[in-house]
Amino acid sequence: MTSAPPTARPTRGLPPRARVPGDRTRRGQTRRLVTAVVVPLVVAGAVAALSLQGGHVPGAPTVTGPAPSDPVGHARYDAKAFLTRYLGSDGRVVRHDQGGDTVSEGQGYAMLLAVAVGDRSDFDLAWRWARAHLQLPDKLFAYHWADGAVVGADPAADADLDTAWALALAARRFDDPAYRTPAVQIAAAILANETVSPGGRPQLVAGPWARPAPSVMDPSYLAPQAMALLRVTTQDARWAAVEDDAVGALTSLQQAAGRRLPPDWASLSASGAVSPARAPGTTTPPAYGLDAQRVPVWLAASCSAPARALAAAWWPMLDHASGAGADLSYSLAGASRTAVVNPLGLVAAAAAAAAAGQRAAAAKLLDRADAQAGRYHTYYGDAWVALGRVLLDTTWLSPCPPLVR
Repeated sequence: MTSAPPTARPTRGLPPRARVPGDRTRRGQTRRLVTAVVVPLVVAGAVAALSLQGGHVPGAPTVTGPAPSDPVGHARYDAKAFLTRYLGSDGRVVRHDQGGDTVSEGQGYAMLLAVAVGDRSDFDLAWRWARAHLQLPDKLFAYHWADGAVVGADPAADADLDTAWALALAARRFDDPAYRTPAVQIAAAILANETVSPGGRPQLVAGPWARPAPSVMDPSYLAPQAMALLRVTTQDARWAAVEDDAVGALTSLQQAAGRRLPPDWASLSASGAVSPARAPGTTTPPAYGLDAQRVPVWLAASCSAPARALAAAWWPMLDHASGAGADLSYSLAGASRTAVVNPLGLVAAAAAAAAAGQRAAAAKLLDRADAQAGRYHTYYGDAWVALGRVLLDTTWLSPCPPLVR
């Protein structure tokens, strides 16, 4: 079943108007706004602006005390800090820096971080809220909730995948098979509603709205380790094909002539050819921005050797890029498009460095990301600093972390 497209997709993070003296960080992050139109299906991108006051997230609880110096302790601290700041007592993940709304992605992030640190109470809070307020009859999740109701009903494949992954992990971590049933149901719904099969092999696309050819892909939705665990949990061999084809698609994008970094968006033809694409509905050239910067993190933490090798291949470019990969947006050839920076870019560079065996460089980049997020907290930056620490420095979400110090 394909849900009706939304009238507006919320942004990942929003840039303020003023530069912080002595720092290349602005007090928010740019994130795409996607608009879908039913006939024909068109997705449009736009950017809004929001100014935060200092480093405080308006409305968020304060987290006090220094983070531990050991990597595992620091990962736990950052994960718990995200849950403290953004997970409400009712289980809703509140984007305090974006008007107090909620996206399905945020519920998935909270579930992943809660299961990572073994916090069953927070896990159940986030899961119950998502199930009660966002889950659709087909078992996928409406992507956007605000002011007491769903305001964007079409699902986003990354949130659906993260939620199924978190439930499969919870069944193991908390030794409770009751979590397995919804994990299997959501995984089946993803295959039925959020994949296409050019050449007879399933490929994950951005959501039900993105299926018509040429299909729309968001490469940062392709998390190989999530797919690997869902294959084991569901015993559905199609997940092995989804994982293999995801790595293959990312490899094709990396090898495209004159393009090296992964793009925020990609196009998948009916024949199975994948190519970098403009943000839907825009004329802006393909970019490595706040979507694509998630890709090296997912790949570096994968147990797939080809996936890790691909993450490592991006390290030389990011190492020599402006800001060591910290800038908000780059061309696919690695040229900076802005002087604004964000924590996720540093986490992505750390992931690539870790996959390439450059552990000291990776550790320094993670510390820089943490320091930057600590100065100017945002939902998206805090989420990815925590996820980066957990994925790269612990075995809590993947048994194959690249950065074990």
